[in-house]
Amino acid sequence: MSQRSFSITPVPPFRLDLTVWALRRRPENAIDRWDGSIYRRVLIVDRLAIEVAVQQSGGPESPQLDVAVTGPRLTIRQEESARALLERMLGVHEDLKPFYKLASHHRRLQPLVEEFRGLKPPQFPTVFEAVVNGIACQQLSLLVGILLLSRLAHKVGLVSEGSNDAEHAFPDPTNFSEVKVESLKPLGFSANKSRVLVDISSAIRDRRLNLESLVELDNQVAIERLLELKGIGRWTAEYVLLRGLGRLDIFPGDDVGARKKLAHFLGKKKPLDYDGVCRAVAGWQPYAGLVYFHLLLARIEKAGWLSSDQAQCVANQDFTLAQRELKTA
Repeated sequence: MSQRSFSITPVPPFRLDLTVWALRRRPENAIDRWDGSIYRRVLIVDRLAIEVAVQQSGGPESPQLDVAVTGPRLTIRQEESARALLERMLGVHEDLKPFYKLASHHRRLQPLVEEFRGLKPPQFPTVFEAVVNGIACQQLSLLVGILLLSRLAHKVGLVSEGSNDAEHAFPDPTNFSEVKVESLKPLGFSANKSRVLVDISSAIRDRRLNLESLVELDNQVAIERLLELKGIGRWTAEYVLLRGLGRLDIFPGDDVGARKKLAHFLGKKKPLDYDGVCRAVAGWQPYAGLVYFHLLLARIEKAGWLSSDQAQCVANQDFTLAQRELKTA
């Protein structure tokens, strides 16, 4: 077992806590772990599971991330791969000055943006992970979706040899090679979702599908390509563009929870439909997706999860509720 360490200097302002919470979304997330000061996750690098631990030193205006990477026989190449993944996931190179300038001209938006100044747009390490997240959360509460994803990682993902707690990485398509549809059902996945996950993984392994190539396409074409895949609708496609491809002009208009947050934020008495969402966020372009993340943080702050102790308490209380919802799903 070996360990390497390095530093990442984000474009200021940057806050690791806010960015990690926008990535993990719920305290029940067992993949993206946060103890109040250190972000931990098992990443797949060269088909090996390695654990990263990230801590911020320096304030939001002079940030530095100190990273420790643990794994078997780590090489410089693996260290650089881990760095690239973290830079992508934590949005460290995004310069948000134009967004802050835009927000300063909007009466409602400015206080929200100032409250969470330093939040960077998070992104999943792979487009595949974004697709799996979208599929898992379809027609379920976010709580249950996160529980399903955590179970999937524990069942299918590789275990980090460097982790004291035998933590699992999020599975990549190669990890699904021996997975049968029937084996996902006990985790809480429906038969349809199980089949979609197995089929997409198989298509990627056989090189019939290259999700990472979507980065080369504009939004409309990328959405059309995603909609060609069985089991992916408009909500999932837009979710993948925002969280998997980093398209910050995308506000998933079919996201029921985000719609409600947006309507409340704007003081709307009636709920918004898809077209209503598009009209509402038009004045914030090309940063509507960033507003999506800020509204998510507002919900997390209201729930009290930014405190690690409170987050763990909520996670314990909500686990039983999630179990009940899974039984009736």
